[in-house]
Order: sequence, then structure tokens, then C-alpha cells
Amino acid sequence: MTFTWRRVTEADFPMIREWLSEPLVTRWWNHETTPEAVARDFGPSARGEEPNQDWLALLDAEPFGLIQRSVFADYPEYRDPLARITEVPPGAMSLDYFVAAHERRGQGLGVRMIQLMTTKTWADHPGATCVIVPVAAGNRRSWRALEKAGFHRVAEGDLEPDNPVDPPLHVVYRIDRPA
Repeated sequence: MTFTWRRVTEADFPMIREWLSEPLVTRWWNHETTPEAVARDFGPSARGEEPNQDWLALLDAEPFGLIQRSVFADYPEYRDPLARITEVPPGAMSLDYFVAAHERRGQGLGVRMIQLMTTKTWADHPGATCVIVPVAAGNRRSWRALEKAGFHRVAEGDLEPDNPVDPPLHVVYRIDRPA
């Protein structure tokens, strides 16, 4: 099996809409799925108009997941609340991710996605000092994937949840650039 990456394009929006409608993805991403909402939220990245990067994870050329990568300094509205509960050093980056294809879950692909994007981050961003990922405390699958990918829990604290049904408690994971 061959694992590859491809940047999201506007042609991917119908597929992303489907993925965002999948119950487990909806539970944790809580994203609007209208064509307009997907275009509004993914379009600027797809067109290179904002620093956030959206990537499709492909297995044997078939997309199965999505990962977003960003530099915290580009998004102070996320960095500043996080900095109240843990250090967010210059160069810190973040990931957000999901395995969309339900038939692909439980095979370790989420862990592999996180590992490979972390390695890609070190290569693509020489100034990246670490990757920090806050996760809703109730999203055990997500934080277990981070642990299996080599991240370490560094903090817990209240952050605005992505889904308003969740309490604000988040667990925060970090991996530092290898020496």
C-alpha cells in the first residue's frame, strides 16, 4: 500500500461535504456542510489565499482522510487561548485531522497520517519547533492516535470546543522537532 498526500482543490469540495456529513466526523468537527459553507471554509486554503494548508491523505491514490496544518502564529485567535494553558513557542504548528472513510478506520491509518504529516512538517517548515494539538477531552480516539504517533500529553485546560455539545475541557499533545 502506498501512502501519499495531495493538497485540497475546489474539485474536492463535494467529497469533503460528504465526509463532513459522516456521523463520526460530524460529531467532532461539527462543520456546516452546505456547498457555500465548504467553499467559504476550504476555498481560501485551496486557492492559496490563507496560510492554513488542507491536505488529502491517499492510500493507493484513493482519498481516505483530511489533515489541516497551520502555524499558530498565523492564527492568534487559537494560539492565545491555548497559550493560557501551555507554552506555545515561536514556530509551533498544529494539525487537525480525520479519517473519513468508515471502512478505513481501526487500521492505524489515522496514526500513520499524523506521523507522516509530522515528518513532512519538519521537512516543509524548517522553522517549526514543535507540533501542538489540542483535542476535546472526550475524543479519546483522537488523543490515543496522537499518543501512538509519538506525541506526549503536556497540558489540560478549558478551550472553546468545536462542538457546542462538548464541555470545554481539552487535552493538549505535543511533539518536538527531532534534534
